[in-house]
Amino acid sequence: MRDFIVRALSCALRVLMPRRRPGRHSAVHLAATAPATPAIPESPWSRPWTSPSKAEAAEIFRRQAEAEEARRLREHHLQRERRHAAALASMGVDYPYTYEGAPFTQFPGYGGSWSRTA
Repeated sequence: MRDFIVRALSCALRVLMPRRRPGRHSAVHLAATAPATPAIPESPWSRPWTSPSKAEAAEIFRRQAEAEEARRLREHHLQRERRHAAALASMGVDYPYTYEGAPFTQFPGYGGSWSRTA
């Protein structure tokens, strides 16, 4: 009995509200959507050269080497200053040593206005 009721309701609904578009596997739908033609990929050799030239690459590496050298020299200078401060501290002399990001930059025992400039 249930099957009969479901069939009757589905027939009534089909009559009252017809489908607006064809079903996905119907002939009308398959004819409307033709298979896409495969696109031929573009050859990378047909585009102009977009990478940096030899001179530009050399300039990039030169700047990189200069920055690395400057960083190495800065580290060497800071290490030397730390050793100097440690040597003076072992002799009992206060050395106004600070570092980048230090919470203090002024030393009141040294005139009150001494501050390190990097």
